[in-house]
Amino acid sequence: MLVVWGRNNSVNVQKALWCCEEIGLQYNRIDAGLAFGVVNTPEYRKLNPNGVVPTIDDDGFVLWESNAVVRYLAAKHSEGHLWPRDVVARANADRWMDWQTTTLWPALRPLFMGLVRTPAEKRDSRVLDESRLKTAQVLGVLEGYLGTSKFVAGEDFTMGDIPLGCAVWRWMALPIERPPLPNLRRWFDALVQRPAYRKAVMLPLS
Repeated sequence: MLVVWGRNNSVNVQKALWCCEEIGLQYNRIDAGLAFGVVNTPEYRKLNPNGVVPTIDDDGFVLWESNAVVRYLAAKHSEGHLWPRDVVARANADRWMDWQTTTLWPALRPLFMGLVRTPAEKRDSRVLDESRLKTAQVLGVLEGYLGTSKFVAGEDFTMGDIPLGCAVWRWMALPIERPPLPNLRRWFDALVQRPAYRKAVMLPLS
């Protein structure tokens, strides 16, 4: 059985878990990271020398890096669905997966960390506001794209929506002022209708 190391409230672990749930793939999850520790043990560092989560073991094949995990599982178990056969659709999915890592999450992370994992008396309101405004700006890029596409790789839900959906849940769940982004809201509402999303991603922020 597939083994997934990582706490279920991690944005990156949730990518892997959501992918598994969409596929209907059985897995055994082992708590790791933050309060659970594990990631700095010699045994774990042999699996993942970076000491982060998630890490998977698929019958002896060990893989880390969350987007790589999603791509691997989608290609192995969901070709033609989560992993598009069409090279253009697959490139679109890949693009938005990378954009989540390089652009969206760096903008959103300071806001998330400040409001969720920093005591109120230690928060920097300037940093929080800058992060909120920057995230709204970069989400405007996705907003424009979703004006012409139902999902990020076209008309069908694919692996490309998974990393974005994990990050956007945090944006939607934070107690902040958000600009009206109707295309983003329409796409997010479509994700909310997916049982796998509700089970793996829509957890209390922590």
